[in-house]
Amino acid sequence: MGAIAPLARSNDFKDDDLTEAHSALAALDAIRVDKPAPDHVPRDRVVDLAFAMGGVPNDLVDPYAPAGWLNHPAIPRLLFNPSQPGLGGLPTDGSWVVTHYEDIDRVYSDNDFFSNRGAAQFQALIGETFESIPLGIDPPDHSKYRMFLMPYFSPARISRDLEPRIRAIVVEMIDAIADKGEVDMAWDFGRVFPVRVFMGLMGFPPKMFETFLAWEWDILHTADLETIQAALRNVLDFLRGFIAEKKASPDEHLVSAIVHGRIEGRALTEDEIIGMVWFLWLGGLDTVAATISQMFRRMALQPDIQHRIRKDRTLINGAVEEFLRTQPILGSARRATQDFEWHGLAIRQGDMVTCLNPSGNFDPARFADPRTFDPTRKGNRHFTFVGGVHTCLGAHLARRELRVLLEEWFDRIPEFGIRAGADITVYPGLMSVRNLPLQWQVA
Repeated sequence: MGAIAPLARSNDFKDDDLTEAHSALAALDAIRVDKPAPDHVPRDRVVDLAFAMGGVPNDLVDPYAPAGWLNHPAIPRLLFNPSQPGLGGLPTDGSWVVTHYEDIDRVYSDNDFFSNRGAAQFQALIGETFESIPLGIDPPDHSKYRMFLMPYFSPARISRDLEPRIRAIVVEMIDAIADKGEVDMAWDFGRVFPVRVFMGLMGFPPKMFETFLAWEWDILHTADLETIQAALRNVLDFLRGFIAEKKASPDEHLVSAIVHGRIEGRALTEDEIIGMVWFLWLGGLDTVAATISQMFRRMALQPDIQHRIRKDRTLINGAVEEFLRTQPILGSARRATQDFEWHGLAIRQGDMVTCLNPSGNFDPARFADPRTFDPTRKGNRHFTFVGGVHTCLGAHLARRELRVLLEEWFDRIPEFGIRAGADITVYPGLMSVRNLPLQWQVA
């Protein structure tokens, strides 16, 4: 049996290559903007890419389709997205944007020319100077921090220590809804399940669940600076207090392991400890939740996918990779470390370069028939977990959570769909789906 064809192809081009090129260039012309950009940026490369960066909702089966033309061979390999409001409404620097797989791969893996130093430095908004570790650290120092943390996220450790807990949580949550015939998969399940796993891994008290999610929402999804700063102060006050507790009373969880850990034979500094615990807190709360919501939305809108997985459970691993590829929750950016020429243009030291994963993951130069969901796809090296040395630390854990969820779901829940009349709009990115009311027949 072959691939599962997508239902929504409204953004596909005609077969004729010339027509495709004309369509892509016309689409590019439509998003060019007359906004300030550095002198070394050609005016014809200045475009507004907000629609492709997860900030504009749609109701397509394939919500990433509107950006589908950005990886066409006719599209210039370097575009420039000008300054726009960022955290708290503060203006951000403009950024070069790469949309083709090959260029994204270079940005993620060429550490001589592209730096991740200072990434996820939200804490700077309240005057904190510690780094987000290991994400905001470049090689060679990056490796010592990643090597310190990786054993806690390795496949072997997950299988031995975490999978039983993951499966127990999934079974408990599914059994609680199976006889009801409905669930809000985004709010009541996707938002809850991975965070329960994460909090257990870290050793955080379960009573902080809703508070953590509220703080995280204020930091990542609001535009009011005072709200963001208040949430940051609350988070860091809690984390520093929790770290102090683990210093006095060690336990078997990850925060305690960090607090009492050693790197290169020495104890970690205070900045290293808070840098690691803060980064793990920030990264552990909603990325998998967004993926789960979009995964079940896609299966509900395109039931052939759930039928096929239900019939052949050996497809689950491949299906998870396809869900990840076709639902790239985040892009990532790097800064140029030096002046150099790329694709005939001058890149200056300090320039930001943003990787548009929602374009690279569908590049036909890398993926055959890229907009088709194919759980048998081979060599599925996508960028949903980014790439290079900064590949997501929790990638193995996220994959395992999604696989276990599908295994247990298809054992317990029959064919499901979205409740009639429900809003099916989605932000194709981290904001994703806030509510997803699913229904099924109860025997």
